Amino acid sequence: MLKKVTSFSDGSGKLSRKAQAALSFELKKKFRLKDVLQIVDIPESSYHYHIKQMKEENPDQNLEECIQSIFEDHDGNYGYRRIHLELKNRNLKVNHKKVQRIMKKLGLKGNKFTRKSRKYSSYKGTIGTVAKNLINRRFHTNVCQQKITTAITEFKCSDGKLYFNPFMDMFNSEILSYGISSHPTLDLVIEPLEDTLEIVKNSKYRTTIRSDQGWHYQHNKWVKKLKENKVFQSMSRTGNCLDNSPMENFLD
Repeated sequence: MLKKVTSFSDGSGKLSRKAQAALSFELKKKFRLKDVLQIVDIPESSYHYHIKQMKEENPDQNLEECIQSIFEDHDGNYGYRRIHLELKNRNLKVNHKKVQRIMKKLGLKGNKFTRKSRKYSSYKGTIGTVAKNLINRRFHTNVCQQKITTAITEFKCSDGKLYFNPFMDMFNSEILSYGISSHPTLDLVIEPLEDTLEIVKNSKYRTTIRSDQGWHYQHNKWVKKLKENKVFQSMSRTGNCLDNSPMENFLD
C-alpha cells in the first residue's frame, strides 16, 4: 500500500486531489470504493469529478478498459490480433495497430502461443483460374501500390488456430489491409481484398496482386473482383517460397 501511495505522490509527501482520485481508482479494484475514499480522504464528489476529467483527457479510456477486460477474461491468452478480432465482433471499429499500441502501453502481452506461426497451404490443385507469374521475383518498385503481395499464415494458439491474411505493398512493405479469422474461409481473403481495392482504386499505375495458387485465389469470386477493378493477377509457382520473399520475411 505504501508503494502505491508513493507512486502517486509529487515528492512533497502530499497528494493532490487529482492524485487522490487516481489512487482511489486503482484501489477500488480490490476494495470497496466507500472504504477507499474514506482512507484516502477525498470527498466522493471530488473523486467522480477528477475521474471524469481524466477520462476526458484520455479519449481512449473506454477502449483501454475494454481491451483490458478482454485480455483478463481470457487469462492473458489473447494477443493484439485476437483482441482486435473480439473488438470487431463487438462492433467496435479500431485499427489493429492502435490495439497493439494500447496493449503495449498497458503492459498486456499474450503469453500462450505455442509457436509463432507457420506457412498455411491451401493448395488443392487446379480448381479454378491459375494466373501467370507476372511478378516473377521482380519485387522492387518505385511506385506506391503498383505491386501488392498476400498470403495466409496459420497461428497455433492454446485454444485453437488463427488465420492471418495481410496485403503488403512491395513499395514500402506497408500492410494495406488484412483478414483474421479462426477458420480459413473465403471471406478471410475477400474482405481485405475489398479494402485493398478501395485503397488502390485511384492509383496512377495499374496494380498487380501476387498470391500463391491456394484455392482462395483461384476462386471465381476472387478472380472476378480483380477483373472488375482492372487489377492484374499474379501467382507464384507451387512449392517455391522464394517467389514470395517479401511476405515470407515479414511473417518471420
